[in-house]
Amino acid sequence: MTSELSPQEAARGALRAGLPLREGRHEEVAVTANYIHSVISTLRELDFGDTPPASSYRAGQGNA
Repeated sequence: MTSELSPQEAARGALRAGLPLREGRHEEVAVTANYIHSVISTLRELDFGDTPPASSYRAGQGNA
């Protein structure tokens, strides 16, 4: 498991991506990024078993 993103790390990452943050936004961005990471981590733990990939689904027709 990775550690949480600090406000300073969020600022550096945003700057590296060409998205400089205004002063005072670092904390908000770090909190949001940490929340998104926790949701994605939860989704990765789900067992989809025999669920076919989305590319095999045809809307209105069921599974191909």
